[in-house]
Amino acid sequence: MTATRNSALLGIGDNATRAGKVAALSLGIALFASGCGGGGTTSSDGAGDTETTAAAATSALACPESEGGAGEEQGEKGDPEAVPASKTTSPEPLKLGSLLPTTGNLAYLGPPEIAGVNLAVNEVNAAGGVLGQDVSITQRDSGDTTTDIATQSVTDLLSQDVSAIIGAASSGVSKTVIGQITGAGVVQFSPANTAAEFSTWDDNGLYWRTAPSDVLQGRTLGNYIMTCGAQTVGMITINDPYGTGLQGTIQETVEAAGGQVVANEIYNTGDSQFSSQVDAIAAAKPDALVLISFDEAKSIVPLLVAKGIDPSTLFMVDGNTGDYSADLEQGTLEGAQGTIPGPFIGTGFQEALATVDPKLTSYAYAGASYDAVNLISLASEAAGSIEGTEIAKQLEGVSKDGTKCFDFAGCVTLLRNGEDIDYDGISGPVAFDANGDPTEATIGIYKYDADNKPQPSRSETGKL
Repeated sequence: MTATRNSALLGIGDNATRAGKVAALSLGIALFASGCGGGGTTSSDGAGDTETTAAAATSALACPESEGGAGEEQGEKGDPEAVPASKTTSPEPLKLGSLLPTTGNLAYLGPPEIAGVNLAVNEVNAAGGVLGQDVSITQRDSGDTTTDIATQSVTDLLSQDVSAIIGAASSGVSKTVIGQITGAGVVQFSPANTAAEFSTWDDNGLYWRTAPSDVLQGRTLGNYIMTCGAQTVGMITINDPYGTGLQGTIQETVEAAGGQVVANEIYNTGDSQFSSQVDAIAAAKPDALVLISFDEAKSIVPLLVAKGIDPSTLFMVDGNTGDYSADLEQGTLEGAQGTIPGPFIGTGFQEALATVDPKLTSYAYAGASYDAVNLISLASEAAGSIEGTEIAKQLEGVSKDGTKCFDFAGCVTLLRNGEDIDYDGISGPVAFDANGDPTEATIGIYKYDADNKPQPSRSETGKL
């Protein structure tokens, strides 16, 4: 099914309209609400006051009980041995590149994302490949925004005539290379970019993502914090498109529910000192604290705990909700919570990932990366072409309004038998809109145990 896409760059008013269309998420418990009109973000005048007294040590929050976080299993898979031959063959193979972090402040996300990509490529090739040819994948590092690694990696990938590049993980990194990639007529497909501004980016219809906009994550987390009973919220935010965009949505949601953001302390990528931000937050004494960061959480969290901030009042996000068992003293994060877009991963997919990376301990965005490869491959089959511009025209179509299927073998069998398909993936039903965004997604809520490991607790699904 061929899909069209509006690639025009919309103005601020249009972006706000899109954000306003996000459905409110039901958390099963009435949201905390009051009649106050929400105070704006403040930056504490006492940021330099190092004599701040410790924050209240006892949490007054009462969050919903864990629902157990059972993982979702993949739908019925196709038989790679029974896939019919492609009616259209390509003289050249479909070449994919990946731009995923192996260095920088999001390097911890690299292993699950790379494993998801490699598993999907293996499965595609086991089913006979795309248009009669095995798919190839070339992996390159994205680094972070403090380096020029991403630009160099993209230049290298483009020189190898890739049709699509999977990545980057960081929204800030993607901003530095999206013009380079899409300007070359190549699909950029991110499994982890969540900055809302990509929904209206002028990308010639070539930018797509399986991760939902942070409009959804921000609303979910903001509503959840209010459900826990917080009336005041403090925030520490990384100053990049991801951080400031997510912070704005959380604040808007908190204030709409009657809460107040009493402090929002900013830091920049590459900063290594965070005592002034922590002092200001401790002085504001919020009921709940949101930390929007990447790897810097390893330095920020101990400072917060040293100020007497109860970890059960701490809420994290996908950029930093990771395993800190080897980085922080036992119990440091016990009771803290965090959000990661995507449903909880079932054991079947975990076992499949272990075949390509047996050392894998995190599954963040692995499903979204796996889905990216499958969707690109299926769109190439539907287009009968390996050209990036032709693949992009079919991505929306293969994601919805057809017969449901759950992996490359099952979906490509339907395609080659003349059926329209609706790929439902590990990351969710996908169902792209004309802007290349998934229209429905799940946000997982995790709670830290005494070993500083995030454990699945509950999840919320919403539409964009």
